[in-house]
Amino acid sequence: MCLYVKPPNGDVVVSAPLEMTNDVIERFVQTKTNWIRKQIAKIHNQPRKTERKYVSGEKLDVWGRQYCLQVNYGKKNSMLLSGDKALLSTREKSTAEQRKKFVNEWYRGLLKTEIERLLPKWEKKTGLKVTSWNTKNMTSRWGSCKPKKGKICINLQLAKKTPECLEYIILHELIHLVERGHNEKFYTLLSKYMPTWKKIKKLLNSQILTD
Repeated sequence: MCLYVKPPNGDVVVSAPLEMTNDVIERFVQTKTNWIRKQIAKIHNQPRKTERKYVSGEKLDVWGRQYCLQVNYGKKNSMLLSGDKALLSTREKSTAEQRKKFVNEWYRGLLKTEIERLLPKWEKKTGLKVTSWNTKNMTSRWGSCKPKKGKICINLQLAKKTPECLEYIILHELIHLVERGHNEKFYTLLSKYMPTWKKIKKLLNSQILTD
């Protein structure tokens, strides 16, 4: 069974095998009451940025650094970082949703480039290899792993966070290839390859959530 507390409202979700009875699931949830309350409190207390419209003057986070968005109008969509500015070129009649979609795909390109650079490094260090990987905009996880298929997925939002956060999540998901749960062996391996993981995890979870 897996238990999740999902932002932004702290909804509690349980996934369990079809053959498992409701009584067993309820007892499992009851044993996690204190943990659930702590996670809900964290979500409610975490600062959040207001929903963006992708107009000039807004702030964009890229690898943990903040840039001031400057929107110009042109025939093609493009994004360029220059000094402390993020220069977005877009059609004059574009909607906020269209601009958001383009910026998210721009983030995806940044993230993929970094994963392609960092994943082989951690595969070599750990001896663990994936069969494939992808990126996805997720609301409740920084990453996910399908051990049987050897696949991992990395949250698109990590392109906004500091670079060490991405390395931590890559390693985290690689270890899940051999250890499905967050047990003692899992954390032993995590500490072996990244002794500072607790500090990085705390940093990741303290950074402001974005839309």
